[in-house]
Amino acid sequence: MSAAGAAPVLVVDDDKTTCDVISSVLAGQGYRTACAGNGREALAYLRSTSRPPRLILLDLMMPEMTGWEFRKVQQNDPALAGIPVAIITGLPDMEEKAAAIGAVDVLYKPSRVETLTAVVSRFCGKE
Repeated sequence: MSAAGAAPVLVVDDDKTTCDVISSVLAGQGYRTACAGNGREALAYLRSTSRPPRLILLDLMMPEMTGWEFRKVQQNDPALAGIPVAIITGLPDMEEKAAAIGAVDVLYKPSRVETLTAVVSRFCGKE
């Protein structure tokens, strides 16, 4: 399946540069991405798309709706709860807190390209 037809990776981060860099890196690896600037935008996207992402890369510290708040809503919505979430953060030592909210992995900003693509490929693979 081509990248155009593949389910996207949803990047949720209020830093547009972070979204752009991640999208560019993943596009270079053959993945499609969608971006949201906060949890509310992410929920609106998830509830309106016909192709839900196979992975959400979620920042925790955002305005309007934080990653923590987004995750609570996502986990309580049967249509969205099964989408895996990896945390992207600049905060140190987040493994325990990420595991507590059911995240599958933690990527620290700035993340190495190899680390990012390894996490994405675990859930999205190459189709």
